[in-house]
Amino acid sequence: MPQQNYEIRVRGRLGGTFRTAFPGLRAWTQGNDTVLSGSLADRAALYGVLAMIETLGLELVELRQVTSPRVCPGHLG
Repeated sequence: MPQQNYEIRVRGRLGGTFRTAFPGLRAWTQGNDTVLSGSLADRAALYGVLAMIETLGLELVELRQVTSPRVCPGHLG
């Protein structure tokens, strides 16, 4: 399975410590949410990100598979 690109929105503005839990994903705030964006190797990698979101007690707002990961001009990561 080729790498897939995702945008994952979580509730709240993640600080630097939380963002380090998602290596390889870019992060930026949009309103009061944080968007994580990037390529994941396979479904297991996606499940790993979702498990980390749950472990950290974050609220998943949206998960989208996209054609290519968006690069926000003001991204944080």
